[in-house]
Order: sequence, then C-alpha cells, then structure tokens
Amino acid sequence: MKKDKQGCDLTTCMLCRLCLKEWTPAVEAHRHNFSLKKGEMLFKEGDKVTGIYFVYAGKVKVHKHWGKDKELIVRFAQKGDIVGHRGVGQELVYPISATALEPVTICYVDMAFFQSSLQVNHTFLYELMLFYASELQESERHMRNLAHMSVKGRVANALLLLHGKFGFNTSGVLNMKISRNDLAAYTGTTYETVFRTLSELVQDRIITITDKEIAIISLEKLLRLAKEDEGL
Repeated sequence: MKKDKQGCDLTTCMLCRLCLKEWTPAVEAHRHNFSLKKGEMLFKEGDKVTGIYFVYAGKVKVHKHWGKDKELIVRFAQKGDIVGHRGVGQELVYPISATALEPVTICYVDMAFFQSSLQVNHTFLYELMLFYASELQESERHMRNLAHMSVKGRVANALLLLHGKFGFNTSGVLNMKISRNDLAAYTGTTYETVFRTLSELVQDRIITITDKEIAIISLEKLLRLAKEDEGL
C-alpha cells in the first residue's frame, strides 16, 4: 500500500457525501489516500483498529477465516463504500480482512477523527446506523442461506446479489470479474462445486461465461431458482 498523490474529490465516499459542508475542510485536512494493487490486503483479521477506510475507486472483498484453511467472503465493497467499520466497538480489533480485487484507491481517516465526525455530523451518523442495521440483516440472511439453501440456490442468489450491487457493464455482463474461488468463498462451498454448478447454469441457458465475465441471460429463471430454494 502506497500513498496516492492525487487524492480524492471529497464528494465520493460516504463521509464526504453526508457530512456538513462546513466539515469538508476538516475531512480534507485529516484524510489520507492510498493505492493498492490487485491482491494486496488493506488490513487483516485480528489487526488493531487505527481508523476507517472508504473506497474511492476499485473493488474490495471483505472476508474472514471459516474453518481450517478456508475463507468466507462477507461482502464486497466498491466506490463510495465504507470498510473497516466492523472493528468499531469496545474491542478495537478487525474481525474481518479486506483485500483488493483490482487496483484500488482508498481514503483513510484515523479513529479519533472518525469519532469526531460522528459527533458533529448527525446525518452521517443516522445513515451509518441504518447501514449497520441493513448489513446485519444481510449477514443473518447470508448465514441462513449457507445453512439451508442448496449450492445451486446459493450460487443463484449470489449472482443476483452481485447483479444488484454492481449491475451490468456496456457489454451486458456483470460489472465485476469474480473468480470461481471467490464465488466459492462467497457461497460457502468448494471451487469444484461452484465450477460444476456454473456449468449447469450455462447448460440451462441461465448465464453465459467468458473467462471470469458472467452474463445473466435470464434474471427471471435465476430469481426463480433462488426463491424456490428459500421456500418462498
């Protein structure tokens, strides 16, 4: 991780978007911008929390240890998203890791300034509270799916979540290249099982795959797979 000399535009991240205009100069004075290469770790599980990160450009996976030599991807973050907030609490230790999925630019503020921002910027505090609640609900839903849904249902659901998060690019494919290993870690299964399940979805003409690019041919069929497996 190295310093990014260009810095951010002070309008993209969650803090900048929601803070008082009068607070923007304080953000500019306290922010630090860094760039990461693909595969570089922003912080790792068990590290002491020193501050909060916001993604200015690129995509990041948030993950944690799950059993021996396995990882579980908790969420993905992209431009404007907050990362590292799960470490805020009585014990200031990151319970998760964050790794760049592509070249990433990060905006960082230390914990003291982040806490001051919460005390001054009530809109930011309110929206962050709603974000925490939404993320908790999604985490609980994700863990329920891991326990009760079939692999095919979990993969279908994961593709729908990725579509909702990142959308399509101009070529009509998911605006995110995801490896089969990462998709396995996101759905709580193995590389081999994900490979086989994706092949079945291709044969069923629900998706197409070129390298790591996935195009969804039928959102309706994919949604039906996920809904049926949830018992809805």
